[in-house]
Amino acid sequence: MKTVFTTGEAAKICKVSQQTIIRCFDSGQLKGFRVPGSRFRRIPRDVLYKFMKENGIPTDALESGKRKALIVDDDVELVELITDALVADGRFEVRIANNGFDAGMMVKEYHPDIIVLDVMLPDINGKEVCQRVRSDSALDDVRIICISGMVEQDKIQEL
Repeated sequence: MKTVFTTGEAAKICKVSQQTIIRCFDSGQLKGFRVPGSRFRRIPRDVLYKFMKENGIPTDALESGKRKALIVDDDVELVELITDALVADGRFEVRIANNGFDAGMMVKEYHPDIIVLDVMLPDINGKEVCQRVRSDSALDDVRIICISGMVEQDKIQEL
């Protein structure tokens, strides 16, 4: 488990800009130390955790140390295959939604780093899901991987 973070790493964990972390560090709101002989700042894990708690920033990314993946597909076998691959990789915490409605709820509550999305869900168009995610500025860093067992060439360009 990582015990000290750079300002860039802390920014990704807190889902803010690196400049925001630097400003908090320089103003004394976020304690840490500078690497001797350089200008580089370092932030200990316990200090970052306390800072996140005090400022209402979710600490789950810091606590698990894993990236959060949301798999959205109604094909149970494919979901199992993708889940097994991501879990075996060791860098991902995985959650599953089998329809667009559940996916929408989970995106808001879980704040995944990556979404593996079936573009041909029975209850909603994959393009609609992408547009909803992209319209929320809090989800700007979310990566979306679109998959489908059957999609037309012209639909690929739309996505």
